Amino acid sequence: MKLCFAGLGVMGAPMAGHLIKAGHAVTGYNRTFAKTEAWAAQYGGTAARDISDAVEGADALLLCVGRDEDVRETITAALPHLKAGALVIDHTTTSAKLARDMATLCADKGVVFYDAPVSGGQAGAENGQLSVMVGGDAAQFEAMKALTAPYTKSITRLGEAGAGQTAKMCNQIAIAGAVQGVAEALHFARSAGLDADLVFNAISAGAAGSWQMSNRWKTMSEDRYDFGFAVDWMRKDLGIALDEARANGAHLAVAALVDQFYSEVQAMGGSRWDTSSLHARLEARRKNA
Repeated sequence: MKLCFAGLGVMGAPMAGHLIKAGHAVTGYNRTFAKTEAWAAQYGGTAARDISDAVEGADALLLCVGRDEDVRETITAALPHLKAGALVIDHTTTSAKLARDMATLCADKGVVFYDAPVSGGQAGAENGQLSVMVGGDAAQFEAMKALTAPYTKSITRLGEAGAGQTAKMCNQIAIAGAVQGVAEALHFARSAGLDADLVFNAISAGAAGSWQMSNRWKTMSEDRYDFGFAVDWMRKDLGIALDEARANGAHLAVAALVDQFYSEVQAMGGSRWDTSSLHARLEARRKNA
């Protein structure tokens, strides 16, 4: 297929690369053209300076950009140049309202929109092992699923437009609580004078075990927080979830508290640290006690 991939950051660049490896002709677009050129040189894709040129004749536009306004701007600019029947697959984490607005906008132009946020982080994107949560029409879902297969390990349609983004909110809510739990457990072990490695061996194979514990306990204990998904982005995602909770009546006490903790990490200079840096906040308090 002829594809355009917009947004060539730490997630989008390898995702678009997997599509090329699968045999598709991919034109890349990024607001910073130098990044587009670097991606094209690395993966063998085509670099476009303008979104209108990037989507010309494309069977699908895939996006992994930053915020609601970035998605709206990109899709609005691309739509006049997309052919009828094309797919628009948005992998950005956005509000559910934005997804519903984009679905309506695309439908009016004869284009099919899917909100399809991903989970798995930079490593998942690089290894083609992302989990995808999808909202959109059932009729084209199998085609959308087949197209994104080169970088997914699981893909689930949750319902109509906006449902994928709402499921991603669930994902981020669960992660926030899990990371804070692991951070507190490690912090407590250190405060109690226990060997962190021995504690991990003792508890990780039992009911306390989790992906976060298996993958971040050791790096937290070494004060390393450079694993891709930045605190700034997690706060954006939690903000979306908390806004949605205010609208649907959900009570997110832990998510709201962890969001506050992440604001303290930002104040420490950790805006670009990864989400496991909740532990750095606790250790700073212990050392300053």
